[in-house]
This record gives sequence, structure tokens and C-alpha cells, in this order.
Amino acid sequence: MKVRDLILKNALKYKGKTAFIFEDRHFSFSQLQKFSFSVANYLFKRGIKKDEKVAIYLSNIEEAIFSYLGVFSIGGGLVPLDFMLTQEEIINFINHCEAKALITQPKKDLNLENIKSKCPSLKEIIICKEKIGGFTFFDDIFNFDDNEPEVEVNQEQLSSIFYTSGTTGHPKGVMLTYKHLDNPPEVINHFLGVTEKDIFLTGGVPFSHIGGLDYILLMLKFASKLIIMERFHPLEFLKNIQNYQVTIFCIVPAMYTAILYLKEYEKFNLSSLRYAVVFGAPSSPLLLQRFHKICPQAVLLNGWGMTETAAPNTFSPPDETKLNSIGKFGFNMQAKIVDDFGNPVLVREKGELWVKGDAVMAGYFKEPELTKEVLTEDGWLKTGDMAYFDEDGYIYLVGRKKDMIKVAGEIVFCAEVEEKISLYPKVKEVAVIGVSDNLRGEVPKAFIVPKETTTIDLQHLKDFLQKHLAHFKIPYYFEFVSELPKNRVGKIDKTKLKSEV
Repeated sequence: MKVRDLILKNALKYKGKTAFIFEDRHFSFSQLQKFSFSVANYLFKRGIKKDEKVAIYLSNIEEAIFSYLGVFSIGGGLVPLDFMLTQEEIINFINHCEAKALITQPKKDLNLENIKSKCPSLKEIIICKEKIGGFTFFDDIFNFDDNEPEVEVNQEQLSSIFYTSGTTGHPKGVMLTYKHLDNPPEVINHFLGVTEKDIFLTGGVPFSHIGGLDYILLMLKFASKLIIMERFHPLEFLKNIQNYQVTIFCIVPAMYTAILYLKEYEKFNLSSLRYAVVFGAPSSPLLLQRFHKICPQAVLLNGWGMTETAAPNTFSPPDETKLNSIGKFGFNMQAKIVDDFGNPVLVREKGELWVKGDAVMAGYFKEPELTKEVLTEDGWLKTGDMAYFDEDGYIYLVGRKKDMIKVAGEIVFCAEVEEKISLYPKVKEVAVIGVSDNLRGEVPKAFIVPKETTTIDLQHLKDFLQKHLAHFKIPYYFEFVSELPKNRVGKIDKTKLKSEV
């Protein structure tokens, strides 16, 4: 993506039009150019050259957009860091990628002097929202040169490193090029058809996640308006759809659950919606069908993609009978489902989903061996998702390969068990993991959040599940909890659940 060219084009063609809104403050496309180019030129004059890394540790605020686009405008390597990370993790990632600059904001337990002393590669730390002695104040950069940066950007060079997992011992950074940045808006446009009249709502999906960055790229590519939420609040989410006439949003299943749990969710006018998309985790069609009742004019879709594939990559067809499908690949991507030996499986037979195409990552940063584990010599990416084809060629996910349980030799997919438990009317949310068992090797354990003011009779629940699941798939242990841990994107954090067992 030629980010700088798009910024200029939009500033000329849509000068006074609102590019994005944050906390009721409107920022035009001309302001987007001015502030983004000011950041770009400041970084460049401070010695940040193309290909050099700039770490950005910000929540979803306006400075994040200017920072991201500023880095892209000089061909820098953007390193978005989730604002939920600890200081120790930040230091680890900065040192791993050897970032030359850090743009951040005040946060409890964040010691900038400590970061500076432990990150020798850093030339500059820029602080937003509050002046701190010894560090550059972000607002002062806005007085800097805002002319077009004179830097040639090659589309094959590194645009970003997304750290998708890893603790202080072993980070994993997905490398995307500038060419990769074209994939999200092109795919979304191919399936949904995007215009300058569309209005997107982030819903609190962090910009540090590929799904959050997608919103910025869509705004840039199509001059669409973007409504920014710093974090997800179900009530505020519905208010924003109504007040700003939002046309498209993409959120994860847990967010739909939170919305439908609101007593007043049916009172909002959601008639502006064209598409409501679920991403990031296996979803229950019943969940989306319930949401569809309050916006019957919208098309509900199930989407698929990974950070490693510059998500998204495919969507389900606009057919409610196939809502639990992720659709077919074909736009810039190929897909196949294989057995443990890499051989294609038959229709309805489960195997691992492999994908290939221009959207597949360049590899993991400084991790050649890990890259070889997931990328074959002929370019196929092993996604780790277990899936099957139906007779029409549509793909259905059954769970993560790492989220399978072997119960006395029988394979159990946690996602299937979760889906069946969620059908029980008194269940609000559920997560299933495997726990050790001396006799069977592993058995399923279910963590269940009951609906408010209800009590679940365990035997009644087990009787219910016997109608839907084979006996070995029914959880051996049940634990009722008030809430399930979530990561920054809103997915249930099973790693944390497993660590507490």
C-alpha cells in the first residue's frame, strides 16, 4: 500500500470531510495529512530511516492513528504493542525488534526512565497526553514540518511486526510488507463492497491487532468514516451505531454475547447497518441469529483470517443456512485441508487448513526455524485450524489443532463442546479446556458463566448434553464462574484458564 499517496489524495479530494471521530472530536482528512506528516518528518529528522522500527504503545486514541500513518509515510517498520502488555514485556519486544523510537502514553507502573535504560536501541521516546521532563511531548511535534516526506518506499520492504504471542523468553513477531497492507481493504471490498459513504465502528478492537489496523487502512483506502472506541462497552457500542449511522463493524463472539446480555439492546435503532461480521473465534450461528433480530436489514457474516495472513481472507456467503461456514477462498488465496501427512482429505473429513497466496506473511522476525515449521517450501501456511469441506466446497472450522483433547484415544474439539453447552438456556458464556486424567490421558473441563439471577442444575445440564454430544465429549469437570478471562481483542483467554487449573 502506498500510504503516503493515499493520505495526499484524500486530503485533496476530501479536504473537509471527517476521516475519524474520537470522543465526539472530528478529524478531517486534511488534518490527517497535516498531523501524520508532521510525525513522519519529525521521526525522519531524528534519524529514523526507512526499515527502522518504531514501537507504538498506545490505546485507541487519535495519536495512535497519526503515529501509525506517520511511520508508514517514511517507510518505517511499525511495531504495534498491545496496551495491556506489562513493562517487562514491552522492554522484551523493543529489544527483540531493536526499535529506534517508542511512542507511548502515561500508564500506571510504566517507568520511561527504566525503559530507556534497558532498551539500548532506543534513540527517542515520545510521550502523549502529558508532558514528562526529559522526553518529547507528542503535541509539540504538530508544529513540525507537515510537507510530504521525501522518502521512497518499496512495497516489498517491511511495514510492520505484529507480536502475536510470546513472553519475555520467546516472542513471535509476524512480518508484513507494505504490499501486505493492501490485502485487508481489498478483501473486505471484494466481499462487502466498500464506498466513501460507509461508516466503520472499531468497537474497541485495538489498533495493535491486525483487525484494528484494518479499520485505519479502510479509512485510508476508501475515504470511509471511522468511529473510534478506546475500549469495548456494549451499551456505548449500540449508541454509536445509532448516533453515527454506522454501516459496518467486525467484532468477536464474546462482544455479541455482551451486547445481547443488555436488557435494553432491542431499543436501539440499528437500521443503518449493512454488515455485521464476527471474527477471531469459532462462533455459534444461534448467537448471530439472535443479533440479527434487532437489525434484520443487515447481512450477518462469519469471517476468517490470521495475523499471519494479513487478515481478513474470506467470509461466509450471505446465506443464513451456511452462517457457520467461513466461506470459500479464491480471492488472492488458495486453501486445502490435509491430514497429518499433508495429504488432502475427503469431503466432510476433518483435517488442518492450509492456505497459500500473496497475503501470507513474510515470516517470523528473527525466527527462521519457527518460520519453517509453519511455512512449507512451496508457500503453504499451516494455519493450525482444523476444518472440513462440505459438498459445495464451503469450509467449516471445528477448532484449533492445539485446542483438541484426546480422551482415551478419541478426538474432542473444544469448540464443538462449547457450542453445545451454549445451547443450554441458562448459560451466558462457556470455555472448555483439557485437563490431565490418569485413566483417560485427558478429559474436558467446562468453565461456565450462568446467566444473571439463574442457577444451573448440573445433572439437568448433563442430561441436556447427552442429547447433543457423545459421552466421551461431555465434560468430566464443571466449574461455575462469574466471568471468563478475556484478552485485549475480546477472545476468551484459555492460556490463563489452563494456568489456574
